[in-house]
Amino acid sequence: MSSIPVLLIVVVGTFLMMELASGDAVDAYLVSLGGGDAGLAASLRESYGLDQSTLARLGLYLASLVQLDLGYSVAFNRPILDIILERLPNTLWLMGSATALAFTLGSALGIVAGARPGSVVDRMLSAGSLALYAVPSFWLGLVLSLVFAVQLRWFPTSGIETIASGKTGIDRALDVAWHLVLPVTALGVLYLALFLRMMRAGMAEVWRQDFVLAARAKGLARHRIVLRHVARNALLPLVTVLGLQSATMLGGSVVIESVFAIPGFGRLAQEAVAARDTPLLMGIIVVSAVLVILVNLMVDMAYAWLDPRVGSAEASS
Repeated sequence: MSSIPVLLIVVVGTFLMMELASGDAVDAYLVSLGGGDAGLAASLRESYGLDQSTLARLGLYLASLVQLDLGYSVAFNRPILDIILERLPNTLWLMGSATALAFTLGSALGIVAGARPGSVVDRMLSAGSLALYAVPSFWLGLVLSLVFAVQLRWFPTSGIETIASGKTGIDRALDVAWHLVLPVTALGVLYLALFLRMMRAGMAEVWRQDFVLAARAKGLARHRIVLRHVARNALLPLVTVLGLQSATMLGGSVVIESVFAIPGFGRLAQEAVAARDTPLLMGIIVVSAVLVILVNLMVDMAYAWLDPRVGSAEASS
């Protein structure tokens, strides 16, 4: 239930901040036409409801949101919901693939590093993760594109799929996956390094716990202790960070989508800002907030599954 007040705060706060910005979509539209008189500007603002007071427009916007109506885009001359549903799947594919890569590979390498803290493997992985974490995602994306797309020509330089390819079914899925290799790598490597370091640090802390000492005293095999006791408990804070990083990754997709010319959600936000399309930008922010809330809800469910004490504590309270 706390998600509804959070979403309301995001909507109202964003709406009021948009009001403080100078200019609107009508100004941008008139600039694209090469100018226009005051009568045309007033007529356009009246047709889009921009001539009303701030509170009146806020009330109308909240009433529309209840009906799942995000409004109408001035720049695209289309309903905002249709535009978002057209662009959002591309970003979800990008974010989902990057998250899966970063979390799976980062956790696995973190387990390898944390299995024997202080070993040569641990030091090499820790140093490598620190170097990767220091690399900006946009720079990595440009380097990957230059090397593997321009010089070696192993992957396409841009887009989400081959234009007018006519592919369907599994062939289209493979084509999309082929186009996503470089963007997913550029976006996921940064978070891979973060998850690796957190997993390694968590395991190093768990190794000193009493229940691990008891398991070692019982003579359990080391790989069993690592996987069933140390890694599982070290995974809990990693799952929490996964939810917190969802918003950061959504913001990072703006840069990656611009580098690789992917028609996704982040690039749509950039276009909305350039066109001063306030209703479209508001719709993007609202949908982004809903996505982050849903991701954190799934993270809480996964946390309760990994640690049954969390679910039992909430039930008793």
